[in-house]
Amino acid sequence: MKNFIVNSIKSLPPLSQTLIDVNRVCSNEDASVSDLVNILKNDPMIVANILKLANSPLYNFGKDIKNISQAVSRFGMTMTRSIVISNSIRKLLNVDMKPYGVTSGKFAEISFIQSSIIFNWYKTINEEKAEELYLSAFLQEIGKILIANYIIQENEQISFTSEINLSNNIAQVEEIYAGTTSAEVSAKIFQHWNFDKKFIDMIYYSDNPSKAPSNIKEYAIALHIIKTIVPVNEPLSERAINFGLQMANNAGYNHEILEDKIDEILDKI
Repeated sequence: MKNFIVNSIKSLPPLSQTLIDVNRVCSNEDASVSDLVNILKNDPMIVANILKLANSPLYNFGKDIKNISQAVSRFGMTMTRSIVISNSIRKLLNVDMKPYGVTSGKFAEISFIQSSIIFNWYKTINEEKAEELYLSAFLQEIGKILIANYIIQENEQISFTSEINLSNNIAQVEEIYAGTTSAEVSAKIFQHWNFDKKFIDMIYYSDNPSKAPSNIKEYAIALHIIKTIVPVNEPLSERAINFGLQMANNAGYNHEILEDKIDEILDKI
């Protein structure tokens, strides 16, 4: 990992009080939706982002969501927490995704799509694991922001972007240019912010699930499948979907169920 990236992680500011409070409430089994809403009401920017997403066709809630209570009730506490964390982190980081050939808005959309597919897919397997994977999928690509910043700083954007656009293995391109992958960078970011070790490990091993500890391997495989289906350079392309479905089949999943969930997302977008 290049020193620029290591130093960028070390210099990250602490998490906002809103995010700390959200994590505290969502970790409390006795907390309610109203407890979470009371925290969010104090942060108008987060409220605006949640309402915007709640009214997105990606979630298809069926009618306009007009207030934060409605949105949190529809999303549930786990999904709301994921959205809050993602938005808060993007505010802390300088988001310029040009080296990956996408806008910051498109990058955020890719994260939404990855998390939506994995949640709806894994609900058919294990609902508790689906909630854990939703948060991880939503945030697993955050490391790309710091790698993009490094590529810009090194004036290597043209060659990096060209290789990313043509690659079937984005992690390999990242390793060549930055000496690390976005999964490793993401894991280091969340380690810096003292996130749960299981969550960190799920992301860390998502580019190389075969090396994951036994209690993490299933999660790492699922995340790897999803980022294969929705890569930043060709999200939901026919080629990417076919690679991901084959990967799911090889891992012992019923790939037809996953394919159905992909089709549902394609119909919405």
